[in-house]
Amino acid sequence: MYVTLLGTGAPAGLPRPGCPCAACARSLGGHVRTATAVLVDGALLLDLTPGAALSAARAGESLQGVRQVLLSHPHDGPALEVPSELPAPIRLPDGRELTLLSGHRVRAVPMDAPGTGYAVTGPDGGRVLYLPPGAAPAGPADGPPYDLCLLDVAGRPDALARLRASGAVGLTTDVVAVHLDHDMPPGAELRRTLAAAGARAEGDGARLTVGDFRRVPDLPRRTLVLGGARSGKSAEAERRLAAFPGVVYVATGGRRADDPEWTARIAAHRERRPPGWSTVETCDLVPLLAEEDGPPLLIDCLALWLTDAMDAVGAWADERWRRGGAGALAGRTAALTDAVRATRRRVVLVSNEVGSGVVPATPAGRRFRDELGRLNAAVAAECEQVLLAVAGTVLPLRQ
Repeated sequence: MYVTLLGTGAPAGLPRPGCPCAACARSLGGHVRTATAVLVDGALLLDLTPGAALSAARAGESLQGVRQVLLSHPHDGPALEVPSELPAPIRLPDGRELTLLSGHRVRAVPMDAPGTGYAVTGPDGGRVLYLPPGAAPAGPADGPPYDLCLLDVAGRPDALARLRASGAVGLTTDVVAVHLDHDMPPGAELRRTLAAAGARAEGDGARLTVGDFRRVPDLPRRTLVLGGARSGKSAEAERRLAAFPGVVYVATGGRRADDPEWTARIAAHRERRPPGWSTVETCDLVPLLAEEDGPPLLIDCLALWLTDAMDAVGAWADERWRRGGAGALAGRTAALTDAVRATRRRVVLVSNEVGSGVVPATPAGRRFRDELGRLNAAVAAECEQVLLAVAGTVLPLRQ
């Protein structure tokens, strides 16, 4: 079984007509995308893209053999353009099954937003799941993992997390992002973001062989995200795990009842997290990293962990620092680095990059700056991927 992506963009296409945003301005040439439509084995068409017949011809396909057209989401505005050679498009009611003369079986999958997903099984047994834009499955999946999943990964990464949690997406499932919109800049940043979710994007006209797993991205086990204050480092770390279920958010800052500004920061972080995540407030990171086969960890952040460690060994006072504090802190950082090296869990760590700013005025401040730089370098050496966030833009330092 194979599928041809006649379009891969959002319902309005990319660039959006008349939109002045930077993402739309950069969506030129190969980054132009028409509304998503998927042709399965030349016999089944899922959704319609403007100029469907021309899009098919550009992809080396014909619509003459299409026996069924299924719509996945409400189409407001102008009437859909339906080529004369196509049957009238319909939407299947949730749970309804349909068998085509070509041997394809289609089941309508309920969504948590207006729209209908379609699970397609080919004559050869290949399984494809296609979801509408802005939607996720409303219930658990049934059956073995799909061979190919086409969904709105950029807009609804939690949909991919749900599919993973229910077993619908496995290690060999090919996940391809469709319904791509202007909320994600095209090019390298889109590829990086999707790869972190275990997904990829293809251009309009791409033909995918169901069951071809050679291009499934290899996900890094350990990632370090560095950045200054308000650089976007925490949001980037959260995006990198948004497509995975059961993430444990490890907050190293603790609670400060006498600091309302800190409490507001913590509340803002909590509101950003997906509802399926859990939170652990601790600086005791080594046992968490040592757990076998646990869910992914997001550790935010190493700078606060270092603050706690320096408190514990009395590293702020010059005399205690000289009389054993330096050695005690070195032992703690070595234990953490060793735990990062040995962990079998997927982990994303966040830390501040403070070495490029003003030199602290006090010995204790300079000591913290130096020790954080050493800690960042030691942890980075154990991570497959290291990123630097600057002004909300992420630069790969190692990938």
